[in-house]
Amino acid sequence: MLESLLNEVWVQLIVVVIAGLLIGLEIKEYRVHHDSSSKEIGSVRTYSFIALIGFIFAKIDMPLYIIGYIAILSHFALFYYFKLQNSRTGILLFLLTTLVYSFGMIVVKFNVWFLIVVFVAIVFISNINRKLEHFYTIFDEREIEVFAKLLLLSAVILPLLPHDNISGFIPVSYFKIWVAVVVVSMFSYVGYILKRYIFKDKGYLLTGVLGGIYSSTATTIVLAKKASSNRTPHIFASSIIMATAFMYFRLLGITYAFNYDIASRLLIPFAVLAFLTMGISYVMYKQAATEIMTDTDNAVDKNPLELSTAFIFAFLFIAMAVLTHFVLSRYGDIGLNVLSFIVGFTDIDPFVLSILSSKFNVTIENASTAIMIAVGSNNILKAFYAYIFSKNKAGMLSAAVLILLGAITIGIEFI
Repeated sequence: MLESLLNEVWVQLIVVVIAGLLIGLEIKEYRVHHDSSSKEIGSVRTYSFIALIGFIFAKIDMPLYIIGYIAILSHFALFYYFKLQNSRTGILLFLLTTLVYSFGMIVVKFNVWFLIVVFVAIVFISNINRKLEHFYTIFDEREIEVFAKLLLLSAVILPLLPHDNISGFIPVSYFKIWVAVVVVSMFSYVGYILKRYIFKDKGYLLTGVLGGIYSSTATTIVLAKKASSNRTPHIFASSIIMATAFMYFRLLGITYAFNYDIASRLLIPFAVLAFLTMGISYVMYKQAATEIMTDTDNAVDKNPLELSTAFIFAFLFIAMAVLTHFVLSRYGDIGLNVLSFIVGFTDIDPFVLSILSSKFNVTIENASTAIMIAVGSNNILKAFYAYIFSKNKAGMLSAAVLILLGAITIGIEFI
């Protein structure tokens, strides 16, 4: 019943005219508040008439509709010529007029609902300029450019990449390599954006939370350096430990993105370790109630979506896949466990992704064990970083807890 009513010609005509009138009001409001000195064509009624003419011509004949548009285009071409004489180059008015003229054709070829969607889009875009100006004052324009480049590369390159393994010695496809780069970069990018822009200067504990999503190792180093010049050991130790807690959640999310079976096996141990770590961090944070901060966290992280970072990660991913394949073929599961422990003292993401994405002759249990060992040894590495870069009580507290967590993470697979 409603659809039948909306298809009535008189309803379509009313909606088209009202939409044109509202666009005219929108243009008038813009002139009053932004550019009151400008000389433009027509008034509010003009846009209602343009919409009405477009509707009538669309109902009568397509050639007549095209002739009407050519007439409007010619009129604006003349107007724009005189605009250029006054060094004014804006074409927004022409674009809006063209859209208003198309209202009639939209309801004839589609329906009233589609016209409403177009109208809402016009109003939204017309009012977005001030919001964008505020956006650009907050966000680094270069970071937006990098984000757009990675999205473009992913959308254009990813569908073209082959799904077959690169070779017998590199049991992973180019497609999976780039998927791994995109997924890991996106996880890191979320933490980076939250830390740098959304929750900036919100305290060291939150820095630990967001840093764990971004990179727990990098966050440990930054916080340990900060701790070296602050007499607030429990606050910094709590923040460093919190970063490791959220590292477990981050790795679990990445694992679910690539291998559901391995992720399901890691769910309980990772969840237990994450909540245990959060509990320890919270206890230390409560003990820091009397400590007075001397400054706030103003460290600037590197955008994880930098293309150089992405390509380095892709190279490390391939290297880890080759190394893992070699170790497994020569030394079996024991060799994989030893390699996992050694890899933990580097960046573990490429190794974990190579385990999850490559077609190694390894069971789910052995793959899970390798990941747990790598995570455990990485905790031990962060313990050294925490102490070396702080060399005070904060570093000692953090190192003790991280070594304990490392031992538990490794040992839990052998219990």
